[in-house]
Amino acid sequence: MTTKTSDIIPFETARTLHGLFRERVQRTPDAVAYRHCDEQTGQWQDITWAQMATHVARWQRALQGESLQPGERVAVLLRNCREWVMYEQAALGLGLVVVPLYPNDRPENIVYILQNSGTWVLLIEGEEHWRGLAQVRDQLYGLKRIVSLKAVTDPAEPRLCSAAQWLSESGGELQTYECDPHVLATIVYTSGTTGRPKGVMLSHHNILWTTDACLVSVPVFREDVFLSFLPLCHTYERLVGYYLPIMAGATVAYARSIPQLADDLLAVRPTIIVSVPRIYERIHGKIEAQLEEKPPFARKLFRFAIETGWARFLHAQGRGPWQVSFLLWPLLDKLVASKVMAKMGGRLRIAMCGGAPLSLPVAKMFIGLGLNLLQGYGLTEASPTISTNKAHDNDPSGIGLPLRGVEVRIGEDGELLARGPNVMLGYWKNPEATAKAIDADGWLHTGDKARIENGHLYITGRLKEIIVMANGEKVPPADMEMAIMLDPLFEQVMVIGEGKPYLSALTVLSRERWAALAGELGLDPDAPASLQDKRALSMALERIGVQLRGFHAYAQVRRVALLVEPWTVENELLTPTLKMRRNRIVEHHRAEVEKLYEGH
Repeated sequence: MTTKTSDIIPFETARTLHGLFRERVQRTPDAVAYRHCDEQTGQWQDITWAQMATHVARWQRALQGESLQPGERVAVLLRNCREWVMYEQAALGLGLVVVPLYPNDRPENIVYILQNSGTWVLLIEGEEHWRGLAQVRDQLYGLKRIVSLKAVTDPAEPRLCSAAQWLSESGGELQTYECDPHVLATIVYTSGTTGRPKGVMLSHHNILWTTDACLVSVPVFREDVFLSFLPLCHTYERLVGYYLPIMAGATVAYARSIPQLADDLLAVRPTIIVSVPRIYERIHGKIEAQLEEKPPFARKLFRFAIETGWARFLHAQGRGPWQVSFLLWPLLDKLVASKVMAKMGGRLRIAMCGGAPLSLPVAKMFIGLGLNLLQGYGLTEASPTISTNKAHDNDPSGIGLPLRGVEVRIGEDGELLARGPNVMLGYWKNPEATAKAIDADGWLHTGDKARIENGHLYITGRLKEIIVMANGEKVPPADMEMAIMLDPLFEQVMVIGEGKPYLSALTVLSRERWAALAGELGLDPDAPASLQDKRALSMALERIGVQLRGFHAYAQVRRVALLVEPWTVENELLTPTLKMRRNRIVEHHRAEVEKLYEGH
């Protein structure tokens, strides 16, 4: 990127999310808004802001045909694509409230969200989504219309139609519903403490204000190109990878899939990416595996390049001395750093990371190779950003400085509290949960423990036992454990998966029930090897899956360890009040835990 054109739309000018889109169309109608890869030709195609506006008007005409009133809800169940934006902007422009859904969520959870939110219209991807929803069609009684982006045929479902049938041929002028910026714009469902998701209510102002504050901390320009691959239903991607580029006038390219991400990085050559730690960890792991196959000198050269680059970073940040080795950086950059950066497109200006903690060794490798990696922190209830590191003030071991206008303090038990215009309106139809999350003085209780040093925030733990997976999803294990133990086969259960790509479970079996199950499988219940039998493990996973049907798709157990030794106060794996000592249990079963994550 040779030029840097700043063209930020102030949130006061935009007022609403659909006002932001319309202002961008007026300012830069011929600039490229989005880029996608055509499934048929494999060619990347551009669409301008003016062309997007024409499409949005078509979607508005279709939505108007459903006789919806402002404030009513419509849902979207799509992978990241231009149509996601078209549908939402059409809905917002009519005063409707948008409910995003996870594309890979279980039908039972989707039904719950649709019913709880009172959704009228649902947009789905195609046959795969409808196949799952058709199994629970009798519970979709609140929907008036189900629109499929790709053609789906089901004569038994009169509400179902394809987008081609539903959309009008011509859209006409964009409709703009004038509303108070503080009214509800979207309901984003997150995992609740009872296993059922809670609907976070965010206003236009919540999101626009936060977007504007993020741009103060991390400047973005019209020449920037984002590569979008985190789900748009995730508030982090929705704000930083969707609303923020509109506010800045940047271009967004939609990646085809995570498996094709390496190819898409080379094809798109983005200047900005937004990711959860898992993606950086995968790249880090791949590089480490490749290094093992290199000769010793190549490995030493790579390590030296990282150490030198990291030292240069610390010196530039004012936290380290100048070193003679810096004189070698041009050579190290040519031999090592630039080659790695080239595989990520060669133009990355900023790499944002959020949703879960990023390990310092991973951050050190990327920063040492010259990547401007900025870690931030937040939660959906904060729209979703509370703090972020800045390029000139970046400590990757922490979560940065609070956004301009966000107050933070440390409350009881070391809990991080935040207050500002980014704090949600509350939980949909759940005043009790709202009162627990936001106190009388307006402080949002994050549930995370933290400390503040020199204005920077550092997470030190969690107030409640919450598992943060590698993809950033937060899972309350206690709820899952209680659900699993409804099956009498399991006497004790501990769900694990902190920083991991999937959840696993350590389970202590009822000896009586295990003896019966082993007998059915022709196994000796007293033989340790029987606990490792594939049939027994498969049976246990199946039974666990039955108990977790009401949980999100990402809150599912993929692997299980079968145990017969109970956790007791005597063996110090339980507290005197019979609570699990989680760290001790993991340590006690270290071998089993390592086996659960072999190869990951």
